[in-house]
Amino acid sequence: MFGSHRRVALVVVAAAFALAAAACSSQGGAASQSRPATNDSPRLTFAMISHAPEGDAFFDVIKKGAQDAAAKDNVEFKYSSSGQIPEQSTFIQNAVDSKVDGIAVSLPDAAALAPTVQKAVAAGIPVVAFNAGDRDWQKTGALAFYGEPEVLAGEFAGTKLNELGSKHALCVLQAQGQVQLEDRCSGIASKFSGTTEKLYAQGTDTPQFVSTVSSKLQQDPTIDAVVTLGPALGVAVQRQLEQQHSTAKVVTYAFNGDLIPLLQNGKVAFTIDQQPYLQGYLSIDSLWLYHKNKSVIGAQKPVPTGPVVIDQSNIGNILDGVQAGLR
Repeated sequence: MFGSHRRVALVVVAAAFALAAAACSSQGGAASQSRPATNDSPRLTFAMISHAPEGDAFFDVIKKGAQDAAAKDNVEFKYSSSGQIPEQSTFIQNAVDSKVDGIAVSLPDAAALAPTVQKAVAAGIPVVAFNAGDRDWQKTGALAFYGEPEVLAGEFAGTKLNELGSKHALCVLQAQGQVQLEDRCSGIASKFSGTTEKLYAQGTDTPQFVSTVSSKLQQDPTIDAVVTLGPALGVAVQRQLEQQHSTAKVVTYAFNGDLIPLLQNGKVAFTIDQQPYLQGYLSIDSLWLYHKNKSVIGAQKPVPTGPVVIDQSNIGNILDGVQAGLR
């Protein structure tokens, strides 16, 4: 029921791009990736800059998709990331100064990053956005956006919670000031027929995050659903609530290895999949297509890679892809 027409559309988009073998690159500061090309097109250099914190498994999947596209397209791939907006802006400027042939960038704060992105565009460097910034990316001068419409992702979660019979949902944001997280909670509230609350808890400190959520549930036992916005945090909360014998449902977004068995046995009610591999792959491949013949995908509309609701009923259908790091 959920996302079926979007799933078909995404499969069609994905089928249009041949997938190549994966490679590894370090997380954090700038990293370079060079691999044998599968075509004889001119050698290009693309930079990908994200807001991922160190060691973020979700963004590793995005990076894997980007690396696969780079290998196919004869592209030297350079990756850098920071959870701090000023440092992310510096990485964009560094890419401009090094005269890369294209930039893919996530936009957790599009207004703050727009001036630097616009410098890249002014320098003649094509830019695409991915993952974060689905509402404001056009203002930066980027050619396209590949990712999940976050309000819609929240709406999917809110509607699914209604189906599960929940009456009081807690939406836990792991970072303040990131519009994509706020949009998810807003989307939940717009469709959920019960009561919705927001709670801010520091996601970079998992024990403190779990403690904050646990304390909230102890203060208000009417909360019967906890929505975390990242898989590792969802797993951590589920484990804590199970120890406390809480009956509150746990919901999350995206995947990690520990989440899979919890979806299979129903201990996590569902996750919202935004297919991050596609975000990375389409970002790099679209920049290559722009260089090849000035193709632009999306007609200045976001190109959605999700949302798709995954639960106990359908996790088996995509398990191979998740375990291979392709979702």
